[in-house]
Amino acid sequence: MNAEELLDLSPVIPVVVLSAAETAVPLARALVAGGLPAIEVTLRTPEALDGIKQIAAEVPEAVIGAGTIVEPGQAAAAAGAGARFLVSPGCTDRLRGELLDTGLPFLPGVATASEVMALLDYGITAMKFFPAEASGGAAFLKALSAPLPKARFCPTGGVTPGNAPGYLGLPNVGCVGGTWLTPADALRAGDWSRVTDLAREASALRP
Repeated sequence: MNAEELLDLSPVIPVVVLSAAETAVPLARALVAGGLPAIEVTLRTPEALDGIKQIAAEVPEAVIGAGTIVEPGQAAAAAGAGARFLVSPGCTDRLRGELLDTGLPFLPGVATASEVMALLDYGITAMKFFPAEASGGAAFLKALSAPLPKARFCPTGGVTPGNAPGYLGLPNVGCVGGTWLTPADALRAGDWSRVTDLAREASALRP
């Protein structure tokens, strides 16, 4: 799988913040059951790497990724835990090198035309648009599609079931990232059927 293929796996990549590693496997199974195989676990909590490792070992049908890659060593640590793709909120030269060194597909974050052009210079065409709503939303990406047609995006940040179809209808958007599929109360209660229902609704969002 390359980064372009990652964008086409499903219309929504759930963005998951794990506060308890034991929820990782049932959560991943619930999302996959709803039709969303690509899952981004953010490295914002101490439980994240352990959760990625558990999902990689016990839910082979999930395409598990690691998000919020911002510091030296995180890319390699995520790859070592079994992540199959990487996501960053932005991209420095050093971070780009570390992401490339893993050999995994990755979505580097961009928020401006200049950042998009800088990545295109390196042959990188699949990107995360973040923070999407705060950076101009679907209108911004629509404006980029004509001058920068090679760039494709996964908008994340402020994306909801209400505005997701507006992004997914754009020619340069492959999928969106969202946190609404894993509400905190459902995770605390272990209400995996609710997560599956939300995933099923999200999998039908593409126009």
